Amino acid sequence: MTSAPASPGFATTIEALRLREWQLGPGQPTLVTDQFSADDFNLVVDDRADVHVSSKDGRFYLGWFPLGRPGTDGEGWKIAVTGTARVPGYQISFDVETPADIVAAAVACVLETSRRV
Repeated sequence: MTSAPASPGFATTIEALRLREWQLGPGQPTLVTDQFSADDFNLVVDDRADVHVSSKDGRFYLGWFPLGRPGTDGEGWKIAVTGTARVPGYQISFDVETPADIVAAAVACVLETSRRV
């Protein structure tokens, strides 16, 4: 005996299709910057009030540009991790209007994947 094939498409409910509220607006940048300790990171605020955080070894960088990073189209946050001789690094950018909660979650994930050697 064979079974009937599943019908094409997907099944959902009216409840699943209802509109949602989404967090919008830049939020509170201290949610991001408060994740860094002076023991492991350097923090500099420049003359434009941009905030730069780097690890003591120089391989991690976070920049917060409240008015947008110069030379970019609205980049508000920049995360960069320098690679090694064998493995390339990476960069992540967020718009000035990206909620700080979202950036904080990304930073937390990056920090969780780091380890002392």
